[in-house]
Amino acid sequence: MIRVLFADKPENWARYERPLTEAIAATGVEAQIVQPGEIDPAQVDYVVYSPQGPVQDFTAYTGAKAVLNLWAGVERVVGNETLTQPLCRMVDAGLERGMVDYVTGHVLRYHLGIDATLAQQDGVWRHDGGVPPLARDRSVVMLGLGALGKACAEALAGLGFAVTGWSRSPKDIPGITCLNGDDGLAEALSKAEILVSILPDTPETTELLNADTLVQMPKGARIINPGRGTLIDDDALLAALDRGQIGHATLDVFRAEPLPPEHPYWAHPHVTVTPHIAAESRAETASEVIAENIRRGEAGEPFLYLVDRSRGY
Repeated sequence: MIRVLFADKPENWARYERPLTEAIAATGVEAQIVQPGEIDPAQVDYVVYSPQGPVQDFTAYTGAKAVLNLWAGVERVVGNETLTQPLCRMVDAGLERGMVDYVTGHVLRYHLGIDATLAQQDGVWRHDGGVPPLARDRSVVMLGLGALGKACAEALAGLGFAVTGWSRSPKDIPGITCLNGDDGLAEALSKAEILVSILPDTPETTELLNADTLVQMPKGARIINPGRGTLIDDDALLAALDRGQIGHATLDVFRAEPLPPEHPYWAHPHVTVTPHIAAESRAETASEVIAENIRRGEAGEPFLYLVDRSRGY
């Protein structure tokens, strides 16, 4: 029997106990799931890990075959010098579906001008703004074409939008114009009427949206950021919003969370703040991914979603 350590916040165990137990049992693997402190760390075979959990030093987990992250992002653990075990990020259907729902919803909100409509419920019938263009005539740019970015890009293309995707390395996705590298980024930004950012947090992506890059976007462009708060230079975005270079920004992630009440984003008329709700791991679907990686580890098969430490994701 193997031993699996559940190293998330203690209050989250109630959500995971049944689905994780059942998912592992369904693979045919016999496992005991334990909490921190219940057994000698050297006896742990797999660590189910959350950055907000109690385990931050992996030195004692000498027998662990892998650390299985419950979050899609690994930036808070990938640089941990005590982590020598294989690290797997979370890619699960529930998280992906939540991100697709969030992104398509806010893209459609911008595309249809819903904010302006809601602001004009004053009894005056207005038809001077015309109708929005068809989706095929609206350019949407997706920064990041990993599992989540690819799913969102494909969903938007399925709705008829002209979708361009940008990534650091070349990609080939049917129905999506794929760009990469510095020249590709400049081209992507130049056509981004609506820009969605789902990039990982790496040194190369930190403040990718800054004073120099924001000015490359069409005047009045909209930004949706459910990726990482570090992708945006906050001061540069606020300045771009104030002068109308950027028309509106919907932000779900921030450098400090919860976003402090005094932060200027809260009061800015052209910013929508959402409380990190775009994509969260669901216990049922996340447990299936964890269980499959445990099965693979026991069968000697390659792990799913193994993190490349050199790239940071």
